[in-house]
Amino acid sequence: MIDLNPIDDLARRLSALVPPGLREGREELQQNFKAVLQSGLSKLDLVTREEFEVQRAVLLRTREKLEALQRAVAELEAAQLGNGPTPPQH
Repeated sequence: MIDLNPIDDLARRLSALVPPGLREGREELQQNFKAVLQSGLSKLDLVTREEFEVQRAVLLRTREKLEALQRAVAELEAAQLGNGPTPPQH
């Protein structure tokens, strides 16, 4: 779900930039700005902060596992180099 507070704030700022002669329709302009912004943002492929944080945590755990596997492979390679080649096991 998109947080509408920044959209409301941006719509207010845009309507404040309208020249003084057009200010009588300011409230309507603000609502139009808000609708256009919401429509444009809804078309974007955005994720919520919560979804982002979940994926960030998953990525961190994956990175930790990858680093552990890289260390294990390096240790196995070092052990293999120290003992000479081992015959393939079936």
